[in-house]
Amino acid sequence: MINWPAKASPFIRPIGAERSAECAAIHATSFTYPWQEADFEQLFVAPGTFADGAIEAKEEHLAGFILSRIAADEAEILTIAVAPEWRRRGIATSLLKPHLYGLAAIRVSRLFLEVDAENTAARALYENFGFEQVGERKAYYRTAGTELAAALVMRRDLL
Repeated sequence: MINWPAKASPFIRPIGAERSAECAAIHATSFTYPWQEADFEQLFVAPGTFADGAIEAKEEHLAGFILSRIAADEAEILTIAVAPEWRRRGIATSLLKPHLYGLAAIRVSRLFLEVDAENTAARALYENFGFEQVGERKAYYRTAGTELAAALVMRRDLL
């Protein structure tokens, strides 16, 4: 386990395949069915991938990341995750704000995402950034049990 400084603030910058292992490790602590390192490697080298990481300043460890895929003038946030040691410190907010600006700067007009309907913290984050629910996918996410969870489809206009 990494011993994070109590008051350090990570800086946000673009990331790529060199961070695949760290992304997979953080994703594994965040989701019941996480993506593997190879999944991240493939996404990072695919055309249209747009990713930012929250990098801890002292040792440059990854504190969290956000990954989107762009198609034409639309994009979808594929995943956002924060390392357990950095949760509840505003890292997701710190990641999302410049990510939205970056997508708008390259002329992405609409941004979509899917979020577990029961994930109230994530829903509140997205709503605070102006995302609105535009649909629902019933029985979309696998859970640790036998139940399937609904996903809310959310959208935000950037331009």
